[in-house]
Amino acid sequence: MKKAIITILQFLVFLVFLAVFAAGSFIPPFHIQSILQNAGPAGPAGSIAPVRIFIWDGLLLAAGIFVLILLIEVVTKRLRRAAPWTTLAFAIAVVLGLAMKLGFITRGGM
Repeated sequence: MKKAIITILQFLVFLVFLAVFAAGSFIPPFHIQSILQNAGPAGPAGSIAPVRIFIWDGLLLAAGIFVLILLIEVVTKRLRRAAPWTTLAFAIAVVLGLAMKLGFITRGGM
């Protein structure tokens, strides 16, 4: 019974990581961006070349929550048992979020 509850809680932690990653990607509080790809000069009369941008805010917020959870696990002396599962939940949430293209936007190209 105890293992089932821990599994459900770790799934909820995974959902929190994914939700924070998504929220920070759509509503960036820090506006930290990197230009990944610039298509070059503008095309025909008046068109704007598309620019591919990655917004780091969601990933940074999820990483901050990950560190906060690890600090809580250190204080409660559950680091050895809980940290691998928390790390796995964070890694899966980041991989899934990047696969869903959270944080990636394209501007221009009209």
